[in-house]
Amino acid sequence: MHIERVRDAASDAVADYAGLTDVALRSAHEPANGLYIAESAKVIRRAIGAGHRPRSVLMEEKWLPGLEEVLEPFDIPVHLAEPEQLEAITGYRVHRGALAAFERPPMPDPGELLASARRVVVLEDIVDHTNVGAIFRSVAALGADAVLVTPRCADPLYRRSVRVSMGTVFQVPWTRLPEWPEAARMLHAHGFSIAALALADDAVSLRNLATDAPDRLALVFGAEGDGLSPRALDAADRIVTIPMTHGVDSLNVAAAAAVVLYALAVD
Repeated sequence: MHIERVRDAASDAVADYAGLTDVALRSAHEPANGLYIAESAKVIRRAIGAGHRPRSVLMEEKWLPGLEEVLEPFDIPVHLAEPEQLEAITGYRVHRGALAAFERPPMPDPGELLASARRVVVLEDIVDHTNVGAIFRSVAALGADAVLVTPRCADPLYRRSVRVSMGTVFQVPWTRLPEWPEAARMLHAHGFSIAALALADDAVSLRNLATDAPDRLALVFGAEGDGLSPRALDAADRIVTIPMTHGVDSLNVAAAAAVVLYALAVD
């Protein structure tokens, strides 16, 4: 690594970090340019530990000692900036002090992930990055083998998703599925039964699924508000609901995913 002090917040040298709070801009800019942004020393270390390659770092100088060891092998610029410069570049107060731009790893083929998986989580059009990150953390903690996201689902490598996941997006295999019904054909071809989490008159209880779960199971979760699309429901082999009381009929999707994964976890 080589140290460079930031002199100009508008410099092209730190352009990867400009406007990090503009979701629309970043959602278009980062995948197209083959990068993602990791925030905080812990997440940066986890990304490097997972074999991801940084292309630059931007941080306050006080965070450098804690990252020097993991950054030393890379021939990359480490940009040191004052807090006010960080805010001018990124558009927000960078409380965690360290950011890194990473090269995106190649996205796995869905068939390759499904061939070796037994239980997968499918996220259909979930656009809230916080929910996506929280679901990845539950998947890592509770034992599903992979996450598959639909074409319009939020980017798991978006900064907020990565941060909320505590870096578990780097350890959970994931990729994008094609649209329904092609996605269903792919899941079925690999022996998966598809269980959609939704409200329906013919839905089965999660308790019933937990006592007789198929050997290969794909759990499909939809966005807040609209829930799963008609095409996702049509593709499902069964619809599953979480039993609830006091007139409550739904949970936040990240909470629902944690409940379902825990109920189905193998001791």
